[in-house]
Amino acid sequence: MFNLSGKTALVTGGASGIGAALANRFASSGANVWVADRDEVNGPAMAAKLGGTFVKLDVASEADCAALAQTIGAVDVLANVAGIGHVGSLLNTTAADLDKLFAVNVRGIFNCCKAFVPGMLERRSGSVINMASIAGVIAVRDRLAYTTTKFAVVGLTKALALDHSHTGVRFNCICPGRVETPFVLARLKEYPDPEKAYRDMASTQLNGRMLAPEEVAAAALYLAAEESAMVTGSAMMLDGGWSAGK
Repeated sequence: MFNLSGKTALVTGGASGIGAALANRFASSGANVWVADRDEVNGPAMAAKLGGTFVKLDVASEADCAALAQTIGAVDVLANVAGIGHVGSLLNTTAADLDKLFAVNVRGIFNCCKAFVPGMLERRSGSVINMASIAGVIAVRDRLAYTTTKFAVVGLTKALALDHSHTGVRFNCICPGRVETPFVLARLKEYPDPEKAYRDMASTQLNGRMLAPEEVAAAALYLAAEESAMVTGSAMMLDGGWSAGK
């Protein structure tokens, strides 16, 4: 089940964290994986580990995404994982902060879809997986800009699925809760009491723990594979029950 042999997958933000977990899972399932990232240290190392190919990419650049599509050609799976975060309410979020998050989290997905989806439509086959968040379904306190962009990702995914519903190309997004990535663990060290901060973050999930990146990758593999042929326009919740009572 969930065999990607003979398929080509592009993972943006694939150098570390959730993106690296997706790239690894796709490769172990037989896909030829392209790891796209701005990180020219961890990106090539990850690609080499997977037997894939690294490409430097700034998803916020429409020109870069278009050029990459010319280089790679058609892909079977497009996983838009690259994204950035921001802490702040309206009072301490600037217009520049919001623009920066939109450029990566929303325009980045738009740019990659604009570049790669036409090839999928031409072949009438493909799976696009966008990384949203629990913050794209319910508001998260003190994350105004991030929440705004992730709601936009969910809406963008649904619009794409609706517009191309009879083409054989599927569009879905994944909405994780707290994920224990190297980035999150590094940020926790900045708190006065890192252990308490970790417990507080984990407690937002009803099952009392954070997700592992590999759990997000398992969901992505399902969405990439033929077994999910009837799944499009979905926002898959991986939040440990966080949103259950909202």
